[in-house]
Amino acid sequence: MSNLSQWQQRIGHQRDWIWRGWQIRYSYFHPPHFSNQAPIVFLHGFGASIEHWRNNIPVLGQERSVYALDLLGFGASRKSNTRYTVHLWVEQVYEFWQTFIGRPVILVGNSIGSLVCLTAAATYPDMVAGIAMSSLPDVTLRQAAIPKPLQPVVSGIEGLFGSRLLLSPLLKFLRRPATIRRWAKLAYAEEKAVNEELVEILSSPAYDEGAEGTFQALFQSIRQPDFAPSVSQMLPQLQVPILLLWGRQDRMIPFALAEQFMPLNPRLKFIELDPAGHCPHDECPDRFNEILQAWLQEF
Repeated sequence: MSNLSQWQQRIGHQRDWIWRGWQIRYSYFHPPHFSNQAPIVFLHGFGASIEHWRNNIPVLGQERSVYALDLLGFGASRKSNTRYTVHLWVEQVYEFWQTFIGRPVILVGNSIGSLVCLTAAATYPDMVAGIAMSSLPDVTLRQAAIPKPLQPVVSGIEGLFGSRLLLSPLLKFLRRPATIRRWAKLAYAEEKAVNEELVEILSSPAYDEGAEGTFQALFQSIRQPDFAPSVSQMLPQLQVPILLLWGRQDRMIPFALAEQFMPLNPRLKFIELDPAGHCPHDECPDRFNEILQAWLQEF
């Protein structure tokens, strides 16, 4: 990777914060001039980190303060063998906001980070001035998508793979750079975006102390019915501007979900990105940044 000073220019100043006894990494990037505009808080997707926003933070940070968090269990934050839920990450974001910001912010997320944004806005409306999401998952639809007769079979298979004996070698396979590269090529529509830097960003945290326990805890947690609330129940509640972006070639979360979400809130603005996959903020950052900046001018 580049040296520390180069990363500072790309993701801001990195700091550690102790939250509920866990070490959490965050970064901040302030504009060169005073700005009274609502700050942005970037929240990464599953398996990603602050560095995944390296092409967005310095651009958006020219006009307003920008913060980014490594969610507990990811990036350079503590790898804890705890019970993970979207609500736990929401509490992390909210207490970070209380500690360091204290005024309404724009939450910007990708994938599971989008779900954290939405849940935070529904849970703590005083914190949020608006939310921008890309590739928004609704994990509550997962069980409904499995035919009822097959649900016990699927649960049995998941229980088998949930054992530490199998998950430990599975993680060792999944964190290999060659495996990460193949996975990233599924997530990205444009293969040239999958470079050595991206592979290192995605693979390095899986070698940290505690990574195996975290991997097992995440696998077990995401299977629980209370891992995350329903998107279709939360979206109609929001009274703030909402931007939803989706890559037409997203192979991780079906593009068709966007059509279900669009009618649920009149303040939701939807933009399709074509060609783009699951991570448009990184795959086509110039377009993503331009869309986000234009949307921010509307309120």
